[in-house]
Amino acid sequence: MTIGRRVVLATLGVASLVVYLAVAVLGYRLLVSLWAARPSPGLVFAAVVGTALVLGALSYWSGTTQLKRSLDAVVLPRSRAPETYRRFEALVDRMEVRRPALLVARLPVPNAFAVGGTGAAVVVDRRLFGYLSADEMETLLAHELAHLERRDALVQTLAYSVTQSLVGMVAVVLFPVVVLTGGIARALALVRGNPSSWSRSWFARTQRTALQVVALLGLAVTLLVLAYSRRREWAADDRAVDVTGDPLALARALRKIERASTPNLGPLTPLYVHGDDDGPLARLLSTHPPMDERIGRLLDRARRQSPLRPRRP
Repeated sequence: MTIGRRVVLATLGVASLVVYLAVAVLGYRLLVSLWAARPSPGLVFAAVVGTALVLGALSYWSGTTQLKRSLDAVVLPRSRAPETYRRFEALVDRMEVRRPALLVARLPVPNAFAVGGTGAAVVVDRRLFGYLSADEMETLLAHELAHLERRDALVQTLAYSVTQSLVGMVAVVLFPVVVLTGGIARALALVRGNPSSWSRSWFARTQRTALQVVALLGLAVTLLVLAYSRRREWAADDRAVDVTGDPLALARALRKIERASTPNLGPLTPLYVHGDDDGPLARLLSTHPPMDERIGRLLDRARRQSPLRPRRP
């Protein structure tokens, strides 16, 4: 390396170091002033949680509104499915839920789901009326009503908003460390005349550690929310069986939905490469438990359950 290039790099390094140190001093003084005028920790925590809850609620309401608009769903005419309506209304009477609308739509795959918020609804794919028996459709509707009964989507959205806000607080606290250590590492590398060596310094390792802490916290929050979602699916299955008394019908409905959602490639099916949907990572990142586990659980409950079913209204 020529002397001139080394002098230029050293000059840039010193200038960068001065700038970062100046930013550090200003940041330190700002933190000192903020600390001197700090409110009580309880007030700060309440403000963060309260703001997160408000933003989470707004996200939930706006999200459900946009979803309803994008569904292109219509109200199921009573004349087209009188038995479905009779059973649906009986379920609503037995469960702690305000009567939602019963909508039909053409979904990407045969399925059903509940939409909360203002104008709650249960949306059913049109094809399910040809796939499922009356008993199977009833248990599926009970499952979706259980989600509305427990307000699962709202609780999940609020929990995610609050935990993400707390992770954001940690990120704000660590942000000065990330900026300062990275800046000092780059400046010292310039002074030494080897700009690429900054990533191997102690300052760079400290920066990476701070970033990893924030990333791991974010991942932990995501995994917790997904685990909660899977638990609510178990709970909705249990509630549906409690109300209908028919775990086998729900198991059959789930199996039919799974089969209807599997691509039918005819003679090419043996050649189709399926993803590892049952792998450990896929399970951790899934919002629903594996279908085989849900069905197996329902079959176990059917074996333990009394053969007498509750009388239908």
